[in-house]
Amino acid sequence: MTRWTLFFGLLALMISGSVSAAADLEVNTPAISSIKQSMQDRHGQLAEFYTSGAVGLTRDGQIAVHDAGLVPLSKRQQVNSLVADENRDRSALYREIARANGHPEWESEVRSTFADRWVSKAASGWWYQNGSGSWVKK
Repeated sequence: MTRWTLFFGLLALMISGSVSAAADLEVNTPAISSIKQSMQDRHGQLAEFYTSGAVGLTRDGQIAVHDAGLVPLSKRQQVNSLVADENRDRSALYREIARANGHPEWESEVRSTFADRWVSKAASGWWYQNGSGSWVKK
């Protein structure tokens, strides 16, 4: 590898880092508004499961059943459906924000940023996965 190849490779990394840092995470489009509304409507149903520790935040910006034993048998299907619906919306949100910024290739960076935001905004007592994937109580 020549020194110029290395230089241009590092320059590309620095530029791409600067560009993705400039992503407008608060961008709003009709699709984003619809997804956010769907998530907000669902949050009231998920809140009790976050609080009980049954559901937690994953390190990849999704949610997962953390402890199914904390969910009454009669509500387990409901929880699984809520988790699946929430994850579908979260993935769509990350994709739409990246697209709205004109950079669909930024989806993974948007996802990562939101994963950190979800944890930082989580209530005390909620469960989340740390960087190594271990469950931690906030």
